[in-house]
Amino acid sequence: MKLYKSILDSLPAAAIVVDKNLRVRYCSRAFRAFFSASAEKGSFRDVIRCDVKEGACGEGVRCAYCTLRNLFVDAKKNKGTAFRKLILRAEEGTVSLRMKVRPLGRYYLGVADGAYEAEIAREMHSAQDIQQRLLPPAKGGNGAPYSFMYIPCREIGGDLPDVYEQGGETMGFLADVSGKGVAAGMLSAFVKAGWDRGEGSPARALTGLNLKFQELNLDERSYVTAAAVRIDRKKREICYCVAGHNAPLLLKSGEGIDEIEMKSPPISTWLPDFRYEDRFIGYSGGDVLVLLTDGVTESRNKRGEMFGVERVEEILARSENAERFIERLKAALTGFCGDFSDDLTAIAFDL
Repeated sequence: MKLYKSILDSLPAAAIVVDKNLRVRYCSRAFRAFFSASAEKGSFRDVIRCDVKEGACGEGVRCAYCTLRNLFVDAKKNKGTAFRKLILRAEEGTVSLRMKVRPLGRYYLGVADGAYEAEIAREMHSAQDIQQRLLPPAKGGNGAPYSFMYIPCREIGGDLPDVYEQGGETMGFLADVSGKGVAAGMLSAFVKAGWDRGEGSPARALTGLNLKFQELNLDERSYVTAAAVRIDRKKREICYCVAGHNAPLLLKSGEGIDEIEMKSPPISTWLPDFRYEDRFIGYSGGDVLVLLTDGVTESRNKRGEMFGVERVEEILARSENAERFIERLKAALTGFCGDFSDDLTAIAFDL
C-alpha cells in the first residue's frame, strides 16, 4: 500500500481510491491540494469541501447532487468503469475537470484529467479578484470627480491606477510596471504596498517608492513608470511629478490641450538615489486632467499603425467631461485595435 501511495503522490493528476462500500481509502497529494481535503481517507465529505452537516455522508438531501460520490456510485453499478465531468463550485469561482474511474482489484481508482490546469485556473481567478480589489472605487467621495478605464491584456495586469483623498485634496496615481502577466501583477502589488498615501507631495512619494524598490534587488530589466498628481481645488492648482511615464494631458476649456512633460527616470535600479521634484500648473473650472499608460498610445491595429497620442487628444478635445472621454476612448481603442497586446489604463479628472 505504501508503494501505491508513493506512486499516486508522484502523479500531477488528482487521484482517489474508493472501496466497494464507497469509503475513501486514499487520495493523492494533488487531490488533497485541489479539493482542500482535510483528510486523506474517510467519507467523501472528509476529502472534499462539503458544507452538508446533517446525517451521514450520502444520506443528506443534497447528497444526491454530489457529483464525485455519484461518479463512484455509477462505477459500482457499471462494474468499475465510469466517466464524468465534475463541476465544482467554491468561493474562488466555478471550475470543471474530467474524472475517469477504473477497477483496481477490490477498489476503484478515480483519476482527474486537467486537475492541475483547473487548480492553476482557480488560483488565477483568485489573483484576478485580489487585483480588482486594488482598483479605486467607481466614484470618488467629496474630491474631484473622476472616471477610469482598466483593461489588462492578460488575466493579471501590470498597470495600477489609484485615486484617493489626502488632507482634503484629491490624489491621483498611475503606475505601469515592466513585463506582463503574473510577474507584472506581483510587482504592481509591491507598488501598491510601497506607495505612501499619507505623503502629500507626489515627488517625495515617488522618491520613497524608488528607495523601497532598491530593496527588491531586481535587475535592470525591471522598472516602474509612474505619474502622480495632487489636485488643490482651492488654489485651482495641480501639483504633479512624473517618473519616466507618459505626459499627463490637461484639456483647458477653450484653450486646447497641454502636455505636462517632465523628463525624469522610471522607478528602477538605474539611478537608485534619484530625487524627484514637484512641479505646478494652474487650471480653470471645466478643465479635464488625464493620466494614461503607454499601452493606450502604443496600441497597434492589424496594419501595424499605433493609436498615438494625437488620437487620444482628438477624443479628449471633443469630450464634455471625464466620463465621456473614458467612454469614447475605450470605444475608439476597441474599434482601432480589436485585440490588445498591452494593458490599457487611463484616469480622467473633472476639475
